[in-house]
Amino acid sequence: MDMGVKKRSMSSTEQQEEAEDRKKRGQWGSKAEFLLSCIGYCVGLGNVWRFPYLAYDNGGGSFLIPYLIMLTFCGIPLFMIELTLGQFSGFGAITCWRASPMFKGIGIGMMFVSFFVVVYYNVIIAYALFYLFASFQSVLPWTIACGEWWNSRTCDVINGTMTTNFANDTTTVPMTTTAVTTTVDPTAAVDISNSTNATVLNQTKRISPSEEYWNNRVLRINKSTGIEDPGIVLWDLCLCLLLAWILVFLCLIKGVKSSGKVVYFTATFPYIILIILLIRGCTLEGALDGILFYVRPKWHKLQTAKVWKDAATQIFYSLGISFGGLLTFASYNKFDNNLYRDTLIVAIGNCATSIFAGFVIFSVIGHMAFKLKLQVKDVAAQGPGLAFIVYPEAVSLLPVPQLWSILFFFMLLTLGLDSQFAMVETLITGFLDEFPKLLRPKKTLVTASICLVSFLLGILLVTEGGMFWFQLYNNYSAFYGLLLLSFILCIVANWGYGYFFTYKWRLVSDIKLMIGFQPNWYFRINWLIITPALIMFVVIYSAIQHAPMAYPGPKDVYPAWADNLGLCMSATCVVVVPLYMFYRAAVALYRRESLWELFLPSPKWGPQDLSVPYDSQTGSTARQTPLSVYQQPVEDNLADAYPEKS
Repeated sequence: MDMGVKKRSMSSTEQQEEAEDRKKRGQWGSKAEFLLSCIGYCVGLGNVWRFPYLAYDNGGGSFLIPYLIMLTFCGIPLFMIELTLGQFSGFGAITCWRASPMFKGIGIGMMFVSFFVVVYYNVIIAYALFYLFASFQSVLPWTIACGEWWNSRTCDVINGTMTTNFANDTTTVPMTTTAVTTTVDPTAAVDISNSTNATVLNQTKRISPSEEYWNNRVLRINKSTGIEDPGIVLWDLCLCLLLAWILVFLCLIKGVKSSGKVVYFTATFPYIILIILLIRGCTLEGALDGILFYVRPKWHKLQTAKVWKDAATQIFYSLGISFGGLLTFASYNKFDNNLYRDTLIVAIGNCATSIFAGFVIFSVIGHMAFKLKLQVKDVAAQGPGLAFIVYPEAVSLLPVPQLWSILFFFMLLTLGLDSQFAMVETLITGFLDEFPKLLRPKKTLVTASICLVSFLLGILLVTEGGMFWFQLYNNYSAFYGLLLLSFILCIVANWGYGYFFTYKWRLVSDIKLMIGFQPNWYFRINWLIITPALIMFVVIYSAIQHAPMAYPGPKDVYPAWADNLGLCMSATCVVVVPLYMFYRAAVALYRRESLWELFLPSPKWGPQDLSVPYDSQTGSTARQTPLSVYQQPVEDNLADAYPEKS
């Protein structure tokens, strides 16, 4: 197609360097390694940690409806775009934008998203390591009813008696419950010498021992007044965080060839544990109440922007859309891998796992509500700690709880590491692909540097007030910026590269070149209209109903400066796109180059399989030769058997 610009192509030297660089990148050992790695990346802590607490926070069944809508019209179509760009080009999040160099900022934005998330994601793995080590004790510490230093000072339950401490006065009252009562002011002058006041004390809100252990022992958040009061570094959590980063470094030091072997175990083991916990959970008293809370929608919730925003961000978070991980993993595929099949298997399997994990956790929440004589919605404080309250309670109800606790938290560890591998590999691959001569020989140093910087930034999250900062990262690292970045990705890939900048349906033609057939109209309609429209609906609706972030504590609502800081963090992921466009345009004008050429594919753009005939500007050469093979001119050196007579 003649776009009014001179035809550009690579020199023979550039072609040779390109071929050598691709050989050094490496590939997956088999298609199974890629598929399991994608499953391990997508099926992670987002399914068994983040999904349940968002569902609990948004009324259970009310969350499932927008969640499935966002999966169908945003998750699956965008998933396939990322796999296509990565597998076709054979490059990571930045270099793949040779397809349209003006929009390389999209790849940089993806790296920002992954960087923000890896900082706090490994803190979750550190929590899992903390619980894993605690599981080796003769008695699981979160099953001790009361009496430990982390329990509330207002109530200690020891052998059926409650010891209350008010102004240095100790009185013992008989108790028949093992729930912990923590809503009474320890400085209040309360007369508990008669049974009436003791009954009132017993009827206040009750908190399970596992919740006290999480808040007051693991996090020690009770010693902080809010995000502006981080307090001291918790050395035990800090060491767990350091160990988590060491594990990530060791598994990634040799790239996909080492991490690809690990996923054979880490991607399959969690399902065994979840099935066992579900069977046990469904046999507990009160489990049905929790499950009904989970599947029954509260229709009025659908009128709020929060449930739509949470459903959208959860789809993007759990599938890893616009994080760059999918694109990076796909870049190590063979050119003819069936990405259409992989998209459906991973995307649908991922969301099915989330819903399955929801049944596990809500069956146990129902049982906890039954024991504490509370409504399901009041069992535990809403927030990211829900999984570390309910799951420990679940494993404590199994025979030999120490064994099951070790297996469960080892499962959480493997789930977290799978996803962390992909996000850190996104950062590594982005740098190496962009600066191959400088950085590829120093891959170990690059990996170590990324892990070290991320660990140092994560130390703030393992202080006494670290959970307030953790929640800031969790809420804003994958929010407005991620949604807008996905919107730009969809528009540029389909309306830009796939329409205005080259020719109609070019992305579809590239997919056909890889797998032999074109995606159906479900993908095409979503790519062009429904997916970008739905993303903008969620962004605008959420912005209209935006409210400052909150977390249970002395100051429930975050101060304005903290909320603004989170919004700036989120905006960083998408602001780099126009900033990079401005930079490239300024450089082009300074060099008196054509701005239009920056929108067109680079001369280096093409299939990772260099043997496939392809022109960077017009696409597959097969597309440009309508004559059949029998109509092509043939040149040979044979003498004409019947020369014409002169």
